[in-house]
Order: sequence, then C-alpha cells, then structure tokens
Amino acid sequence: MSVKFQQETIRTTGVKPEDLTPKDLAHKVGERLTGGDTHTGYLAAYLKQLQTNPLRTKMLTSGVLSALQEFIASYLAHDVSKHGHYFSSRVPKMALYGMFISAPMGHVLIGILQKIFAGRTSLKAKILQILVSNLIIAPIQNSVYLVSMAIIAGARTFHQVRATVRAGFMPVMKVSWITSPIALAFAQYFLPEHTWVPFFNIVGFIIGTYVNTHTKKKRLEALRRQYDQRRGGPPGPYPPPGSEYSRRD
Repeated sequence: MSVKFQQETIRTTGVKPEDLTPKDLAHKVGERLTGGDTHTGYLAAYLKQLQTNPLRTKMLTSGVLSALQEFIASYLAHDVSKHGHYFSSRVPKMALYGMFISAPMGHVLIGILQKIFAGRTSLKAKILQILVSNLIIAPIQNSVYLVSMAIIAGARTFHQVRATVRAGFMPVMKVSWITSPIALAFAQYFLPEHTWVPFFNIVGFIIGTYVNTHTKKKRLEALRRQYDQRRGGPPGPYPPPGSEYSRRD
C-alpha cells in the first residue's frame, strides 16, 4: 500500500515523497481516503451526496449505523427477543433515533463548531476547538443519547429517564473524553469539513457497539441471576426465549 501510494504520488505530482511537507502529506492522505474532487475515489459518490444533500445523507447514514449497532450488539451479547431472534423492535427504533435525532443534532452542533473556528488553523485554535467539542458539544449529545436510549428501553416516567441519565452520563463522558480528542484531531488534519459528521458517526458506531454489547451482557447476567433465584436452583443456562428471563420485545 505504501509503495503504491508513493508511486502514484511521484507519477501524478512529480514530487518525491521525501520532499512533501507534513501538510502536503496530510492533504494527499485525505484525498486518498475521501476521493478528493475526482470521480475515482473510494467515497466519491457518497461525498457528492454529502455536498448536494448533506442533511439527508447524514440522516440516512446515522439511521443505518444506529440500527446496525443495535443488531450487532444484540448478536454479540446473545440478547434474543421473545421470538428467539436478534432483530427486535429496538432496531427500527434506533434507526429512527439516528435519522431524526442524532444526525440533525450533529449536523447543527458540528456546523456551529466549524463556523466558530472557520479559517483558524493555528495549533491554539485547534486545541480550543477540541476543548469546546468535549466540554460543550459532547455533553449535549451524550445527554440526548442517554435520554433517547432510556425511552427506547422502556422508560416512561421522568424519574426513570433521569435515573438512566445520572447513571450513564459520567461513564459515557469518560469514553468521549478519551476518544473524541483523537477523532477530532484526525478530522482536523486529514478530512474535509463536510465529512466530519459521517466520520464521527462511524467512530460513534464502533464505540457505541462496544458499550451497547457490554451493557447488554451485564443486564443479561443480572437477569439470569434473578431467574435462578426465583426458580430456586443452581445457576444454569439461559432460559429459553419467551420465558420470564427474556422479558423483552
């Protein structure tokens, strides 16, 4: 891959790789990843849609990734519905969340962040942008995410939703504070601004799948212990789908 990239750099620009500045190299890598302005890049068609229909493309991307995240997490955690399969009612609900909540919110918040720091390329400005993202934007997005997850999981009262947010806010924020600076720094250096929201969606998809899987496993383990206590026997295998243990849709 490295040899091919170097050969193409020499052929298309006439400049040796060792003569490229870090900024030039970052630009080349960004073009390679996103397809640049040509029609031959790996993501050229997608990027064209991002530029012509940005919000619609982000909504579809976020909806698909959110639904896929729920399905994969259920599969990895062996969290089956009462019908014995991994495709539960939460999958389309997550798709709706991604399309109509997560994507528009990210579109607006990231857009505001980019406008505030438009044209500011100094190291100080980039660090300040990361701080604003982590201290203002991330708490808003994570709070809305936790509220939405609580409602999707069945919370119907204010106290249930508040308890979910209070229990999950700091763990989610800690994950954000670790991953967000790295992701934002990568986006600042390598990616065009109109690709930031889909890129963050992909990062969020990977992290969210891990967190969702871990949460499901913990919940299933607690339910199994509760089931074993009620039947008065030693710990055994998971109850069959549709039993009291596999309580959900």
